[in-house]
Amino acid sequence: MTWLKRLGATLLLVVLVGLLALGVYVWRSFAQLDGSLRVQGLGAPVTVARDAADVTHIKAGTARDAWFALGFVHAQERGWQLEFNRRVMHGTLSEILGDATLETDKLMRTLGIMRAAQRQLDRMQPETRAALEAYSAGIQAFYTDRPQALSPEFLVLGVRPGTAGKAWEAVDSVGWSLMMALDLGGNWGNEFARLSAAQVVDTQRLWELFPPYPGEPPASNVDFAALYRSLGVYRPVPPAGKPATSSLAPRTSVLAQRVDEAARAWSAAFVRDIGLSEGKGSNAWVVSGERTVSGKPLLANDPHLGLSAPAIWYFARLQAPELDVIGATLPGLPFVVLGRTRTAAWGFTNTGPDVQDLYLEQIKPDDPMAYRVDDVQGQPAWAPFEQRIETIRVKGKPDVSHTVRTTRHGPVLSDAQASHADLLDLKRYVVALRWSALETENDTALAMQRVNTAGTVEQLLSAFSGYHSPMQNVMMADTSGRIAYKAVGRVPLRRPDNDIRGIAPSPGWDPRYAWAGWLPYADTPQHGVGQGGQPVWIANANQRVTAPDFPYFIGQDWAVPYRFDRIVELLAAQPRHDALTMARIQGDTASAATRRLLPYLRSATSDHSLATSVQQMLRDFDGDMRGDSAAALLFSVWVDEITRGLLVPRLGPERFAALYGKRHFRSTVETVLANNDAWWCAPHDCRQQAGLALTRALERLAQLYGNDPARWRWDTAHIALSGHRPFGNVELLARWFDVRVPTGGDTFTVNVGQYWPNDAKRPFANRHAASLRAIYDLADLERSQFIYQTGQSGLVFSSRYRDMSKEWSYMQYRQLRMDPESIAHTLRLVP
Repeated sequence: MTWLKRLGATLLLVVLVGLLALGVYVWRSFAQLDGSLRVQGLGAPVTVARDAADVTHIKAGTARDAWFALGFVHAQERGWQLEFNRRVMHGTLSEILGDATLETDKLMRTLGIMRAAQRQLDRMQPETRAALEAYSAGIQAFYTDRPQALSPEFLVLGVRPGTAGKAWEAVDSVGWSLMMALDLGGNWGNEFARLSAAQVVDTQRLWELFPPYPGEPPASNVDFAALYRSLGVYRPVPPAGKPATSSLAPRTSVLAQRVDEAARAWSAAFVRDIGLSEGKGSNAWVVSGERTVSGKPLLANDPHLGLSAPAIWYFARLQAPELDVIGATLPGLPFVVLGRTRTAAWGFTNTGPDVQDLYLEQIKPDDPMAYRVDDVQGQPAWAPFEQRIETIRVKGKPDVSHTVRTTRHGPVLSDAQASHADLLDLKRYVVALRWSALETENDTALAMQRVNTAGTVEQLLSAFSGYHSPMQNVMMADTSGRIAYKAVGRVPLRRPDNDIRGIAPSPGWDPRYAWAGWLPYADTPQHGVGQGGQPVWIANANQRVTAPDFPYFIGQDWAVPYRFDRIVELLAAQPRHDALTMARIQGDTASAATRRLLPYLRSATSDHSLATSVQQMLRDFDGDMRGDSAAALLFSVWVDEITRGLLVPRLGPERFAALYGKRHFRSTVETVLANNDAWWCAPHDCRQQAGLALTRALERLAQLYGNDPARWRWDTAHIALSGHRPFGNVELLARWFDVRVPTGGDTFTVNVGQYWPNDAKRPFANRHAASLRAIYDLADLERSQFIYQTGQSGLVFSSRYRDMSKEWSYMQYRQLRMDPESIAHTLRLVP
């Protein structure tokens, strides 16, 4: 008994010591918010204050010290976010996650993000380069002095920040700007999807699968199916389905294996979905004083991006002589991206022009190291691929040598995306990418630096003139009462005889498919710019921004205008607006897309035992995708089922799985049902397809949520999931690192909530939504408001990691003031 007591006491002591050590570690991992810190590299003391809304206010004697301090604060609060993002763009994730992320690293090395970033940095204006270097020095200073423990992600993965002692460099900021352009400016996925689908459907059906913008004819008259067949681009025999394989290395713990599986799943999705801009939109509108209660403009903005924990944004104010700006910063960049100065405000939506073209490069039959480059007379000629070897370090395994080939158009994607080998005859053709953001003359950073000091609409318009990528719709207003809209960024021009127009991959050897210059800034879409009266309001929700008589073709893959039409309807319904009506519009969950298909669901017949009871529920449903709605849940599952029922037989299960998810095919379903299209609905008629989809939907819902439809709720399935990278897919860790809140809405509501129905675990989770909401009142900009979906801290143990999430879910806001009523914390950084 004495021995047992001693053993028990020893075990208790060990547990207590472990808990004490854990407590000390957690305490040391918190960011220091008060007191004083000595920091190498500052020119003079800087004050870092957090107000009651948890906005960080940086007050410095010079702009250089303000950018330095922002870098320090980003490292302090978002260190792992910076590290993970840096590794993504450098293609070095496999150093810490093993071969689970090897395909992502290969793709990043192939795109050459950091090589392009270095070229752009080399020619950057000295004033902007100095800002990026100051910011990077601030990040480095945090890790040099490191007043706190590293966050848990570094501990779990056994990682140190940075490479060769450099946690962040100026080129990384340029690279991160390019990564944002990749996320928002990608459409090569649509081009490749058309190439894939053209193998199994004719061109008429291809345009039904990927329809033009409502009211427009197809942008190209080319018979794509016939073109690609005549060229012989496809594999002679489609590959048989391959059993899933795993290259998991031996693991010493369950946790390590779960992290490997999570990283593998994330990497596969990243490589599969890159180059797809569908669903990556935003809302923004600005109302002139003629239609506001105050007589001054109101501007509302909610950019729609992938939800993550921590969030993509960090709210801060930068104050120094000749610099006073507040709003949303991006960890990795030293500027306020969305926000306001003392007298002007601006917001973004994604324009979505076609700035990426895929080219089929024909390989020389007797020389696999050369590709076809016909001359201007069309005479065949050949040129060698440019090649380089990228060495990728892989944790626990030998280094991998990856060959990158480049043509005159750009990198050869076929060397880094397995889907190309599944579709194309790579002995005859490969696919190369030309993308505007990789051009050397990219002055986006300089433009944003100048935007941060603009005080009028005219100054904003001038500052944005150098902006390059990704192209954005900018809503702007100033305290004088002026409002304006301008599409800013570079868009390639295409020759008049370019009959493909970037809609699908073009023959790379044909000179007519080369780009023919750039659309001048003066000619990009605009409203309220130049001579003429001021508009009453301007709104954008990623709909087409070009008028029917616009003289240039800049793309056709715009978002369907459901959100835009609803915003205009709500703006017109109110004679005068204030901040409350702006917030109500941002929170609106009425779905015109749901209303369009609802009659087909109501008329569907099913022999399922729940069919009768749900039909009564559907008769009372008005298409409002509220979180507490059972009918909204039923409708969403039914749409998923009928989409599968219509498309899988025509595309095949593997091709459908590769195309579906982030791409919703809603317009295809609408057209098929409206036209009672027998070809798509075969082997049944369309009414039968609707009924069969209802039966399958009820079976799924009964299994998941029980047999009482009155207890079903849309927000049970449609939780907003802000996932952590890479721990969001690790069940053992996700409960702490992910942020989840119930939400309503869908892909087509103003309060957007896009889901990925191809996700096996959570097909209706809200993945793309308002990454922030902001309302700027130009009558008194101190009454401006904001919110986003997680919290300012990226440290999982902090109470500030998720403290905004419920406010965001409930459509509540925090104040965005330059002169806050109270300060919660004050930290002084001294040289």
